[in-house]
Amino acid sequence: MIVPIKGEFEKAIPVLETLQAAGFEAYFVGGSVRDALLGKSVNDVDIATSAFPEEIKKLFNKTVDVGIEHGTVMVLLEGESYEVTTFRTESTYQDYRRPDSVTFVRSLEEDLKRRDLTINAFAMDNEGRIQDFFDGEKDLKQQIIRAVGKPEERFNEDALRMMRAVRFASQLGFHLEADTFYAIVVNAHLLENIAVERIQVEFVKMAMGDYLLQGMEALFTTNLYQYCPGLKHGKLALRRFSLIPAKLKKERHVWALLLYFLGIQNPKEGQAILRHWRLSNKIISDSVQLLELILYRHHLPLNHYIVYRYTPTLIWEAEELLEVIKLPSDKQTAAKLINTIPILERDEIDIDGKAIMNVVNARGGRWLGEAIAMAEKAVVLGAVENDQQAILNWLQKYKYI
Repeated sequence: MIVPIKGEFEKAIPVLETLQAAGFEAYFVGGSVRDALLGKSVNDVDIATSAFPEEIKKLFNKTVDVGIEHGTVMVLLEGESYEVTTFRTESTYQDYRRPDSVTFVRSLEEDLKRRDLTINAFAMDNEGRIQDFFDGEKDLKQQIIRAVGKPEERFNEDALRMMRAVRFASQLGFHLEADTFYAIVVNAHLLENIAVERIQVEFVKMAMGDYLLQGMEALFTTNLYQYCPGLKHGKLALRRFSLIPAKLKKERHVWALLLYFLGIQNPKEGQAILRHWRLSNKIISDSVQLLELILYRHHLPLNHYIVYRYTPTLIWEAEELLEVIKLPSDKQTAAKLINTIPILERDEIDIDGKAIMNVVNARGGRWLGEAIAMAEKAVVLGAVENDQQAILNWLQKYKYI
């Protein structure tokens, strides 16, 4: 089969041609070739070559050693960057994550043998001709996810490949081939050897896939879910999660709904679970706040103060998530409140501690913080105009100062 050379492939052709002109083989490899075969857009390309790292560096004016011990050199050319990796084979794996050693080779087939799945083991030359040693095209047509060679060997080399297989089931809507499925079931426990950060990346991609139900079904039936943080006893929650009718577009939506389906009511408990996933503080904070909003909206309507406290962005996203999980939402009210809220941040309130202390002729203390907080809430709710004198009058009227 021949694939049209266009887009990112076309821009990278000079890299392949430079390597080929020097007598080396060079190919586009991996996921970009798979996506081109599926008619999907290609955003970046990876290149594999028979040239060794030092040989690559001699051919290009600007390079960066991004992983030279594993054979990868970044080539900078015409404002673009390309990762160029030497054909290689790998030794035994002692930790189910990294090879004990890497050996550079001149054979494309030897290089592709070490890849995880047949649908990721393609190579394509600069004229669009496909090299397919493992019947990957056949598996693409039959919508099958199959490990390259012996599945147990591939998963013992890098146990994360099991999560990748499940992730592709979700992204592509493919099914696990029988031997590959069985090998994951037998070796699922090896996921315990993998850094949580790596598992998390694959889980999020799976949860945001176009075919979530298929991906989640693979996660259940292989028992991989039992080796994900906080999910050992979460099969029912994951089943409910798998029935989400809309594709999730943001990572915080994944975690907020996961916590919701797990039945988490306490924000601190939610934070603890997400910390086990090694998430950033920002993702944890946003996810837990979305959970709080969903739970709040079970019982109460929105108001300006809730919009102010949680920010318009999270308010709107919470209403969208309520729709996703088939609970009553009110986007019309949310939009009205967002558009009419008097202030969005405390810095916007037309009062400060100094102005209040001047009026009451007293030193600051807890009372001052409480007074400003009450003024802030009153302005947000429209109880008083955002004007310094009006706020001072209001504070005095209700005995806050």
